[in-house]
Amino acid sequence: MEPTTDDLDDILKELLASIPEVKAVAIVSSGGLPIASALPQGIDETRIAAMTASLHSLAKHAVIALKKGEYDQLTIKGSSGYLLVHRVNSNAVLIVSTTTEDVKLRRIFFDPYPQNYSDAGEV
Repeated sequence: MEPTTDDLDDILKELLASIPEVKAVAIVSSGGLPIASALPQGIDETRIAAMTASLHSLAKHAVIALKKGEYDQLTIKGSSGYLLVHRVNSNAVLIVSTTTEDVKLRRIFFDPYPQNYSDAGEV
């Protein structure tokens, strides 16, 4: 059974609750449209979706141009934490915003994620 947008919203809220360093998370289409999100109040979901898709596209094309195989994820380090852009499937991208440099990146990308993410682009 494919997840609904509400299911994905619940999964993202679970991610926020389980990893305190994670403060914002969204799943967006590769074309830049929001699919599901758990963003702080005042953050424009549509704008985040468009920027995430642009980052994803640029990273994917750079990986291809430099012959680094298949694009998987992009990590951006800022002075107050990380932005992590992760390819979910050919239709969807996950963006995670953390609050500190000390966040355990392994917990975010390698702890058991619900398998529902793989169907995210089908919602």
